[in-house]
Amino acid sequence: MAILVLGGAGYIGSHTVLALLQAGHKVVAADNLTTGYRAALPPQVPFYQLDVRNRAALDKLFDVEQIEGVIHFAALSLVGESMQQPLSYYDNNLHGTMVLLQAMQAHNIHNIVFSSSAAVYGEPENVPILETDSANPTNCYGETKLAIEKLLFWTSQASNLRYVALRYFNACGAQPGGQIGEAHQPETHLIPLILQVPLGQRQKLAIYGDDYPTPDGTCIRDYVHVCDLAQAHILALNYLMQGKQSDVFNLGSGQGFSVQQVLDCARQVTGHPIPAEIAPRRPGDPARLVASSAKAIQQLGWQPQFSQLADIIETAWQWHCSHPNGYAEHS
Repeated sequence: MAILVLGGAGYIGSHTVLALLQAGHKVVAADNLTTGYRAALPPQVPFYQLDVRNRAALDKLFDVEQIEGVIHFAALSLVGESMQQPLSYYDNNLHGTMVLLQAMQAHNIHNIVFSSSAAVYGEPENVPILETDSANPTNCYGETKLAIEKLLFWTSQASNLRYVALRYFNACGAQPGGQIGEAHQPETHLIPLILQVPLGQRQKLAIYGDDYPTPDGTCIRDYVHVCDLAQAHILALNYLMQGKQSDVFNLGSGQGFSVQQVLDCARQVTGHPIPAEIAPRRPGDPARLVASSAKAIQQLGWQPQFSQLADIIETAWQWHCSHPNGYAEHS
């Protein structure tokens, strides 16, 4: 029996595929390669290029492969784009998950780990954020993730589906040694944007706002290493395989670092001055987002290995130095 990783050629998906293989699981990957890269997957992993909305393609995969659980990463995930193209986001993210669940039911597959997001919370009520805090997304992307969580809940109430939704914060870093890493087009995440400066791909970093109610005026975020996220997905799958109840878990480091702190740390790691300039605030950016991951640590047995920001940035720096053009040929 195998684990299907949908969106397996993407950033977190590819790291999870590798972690599953290292843990001794048989893995099948599927991706439409809109934002993923075939080169991010080990050649021995069976790969299906398909869209999650294509029921016939899913049925064919489930007919051929013996799947006992699904890890679902297949989603559009750019906040700004979601505000401009809400119909695309609902179609791909929510409708795609509905088609997936229909196919899973038809093939008697009952366990799914869903890649959710801290974006479901919107402006936080408390810091650190608890799973029981109100979910009031401030963007369409977050709304689609919350809608999928509700779809999973009601489907589980009406059937034998069991799920874990993992709400994670700022994914970052890369596989130690630089085998796989982060490659987005366009890039929107802070750490790779910072590292583009010492790589000569960007003249300076734009810091969006320095007048937030934080110690240095810049936004504070919770950065969690992608390999720690991958391990959490495996633990969540094991949790379901053991017959545990459906649930929702935050995944974060529990630490908050400001944009300025991340920039200063990257300057130390790279040995580059990395010039920066202050730009206007972006609408909808909360001042502080930090997770409480106590529930995942207690109930899933999650033990994040990358607690130091410098170590996280170092793994990202190794990847970007060895793959300055991402997965592009001749990188």
